[in-house]
Amino acid sequence: MRISKPLLRSGPAAAAAALALALAGPAAAAGISVSTTGTTVSVTTSACSQINGHWGTASLLSSGQTSPSQGRQVALSGTAAGQSAAWSNVGSGTYTVVVVCANGSTAGTQAVVVSPVSSPSATPSASPSRGVMGGLGGGSTDYGTVTLVAGGSLVGTGLLATAWYLRRRNRASHL
Repeated sequence: MRISKPLLRSGPAAAAAALALALAGPAAAAGISVSTTGTTVSVTTSACSQINGHWGTASLLSSGQTSPSQGRQVALSGTAAGQSAAWSNVGSGTYTVVVVCANGSTAGTQAVVVSPVSSPSATPSASPSRGVMGGLGGGSTDYGTVTLVAGGSLVGTGLLATAWYLRRRNRASHL
């Protein structure tokens, strides 16, 4: 009779789920959302409250900058339901967005990657210039002779080993 312990079997899965929730917890609780559109980075939050007419500031830090005062700062604007800030003409790279509320608490920190903007081509093309490459050797790479010979020898060796194994298996066992 086999006795299984379901708690041990679900242990690694439960631990992985708990770790994922623990790692996502601070970011989800922080309540900031960062997005990019082209060269514009924007952040929204609902974690700040207004003090003396100010919601707080949001800073865009490039790599090497460690404090919000070193980055590009903008004031948060909005209502009690949500505040936002945006930066335009941001170059490509990895940045960190830090939101500091008017009471001095950090609402959240999140990394964002700004991709280079590709300009549209002068003559739009509906199909690739060379078409789809198919057949032996793959669809996108031109393999050399050495690679093809090595691959062919591996396939041949596999076929011979399979035939030998099946032949030996079909023999009667003699003790």
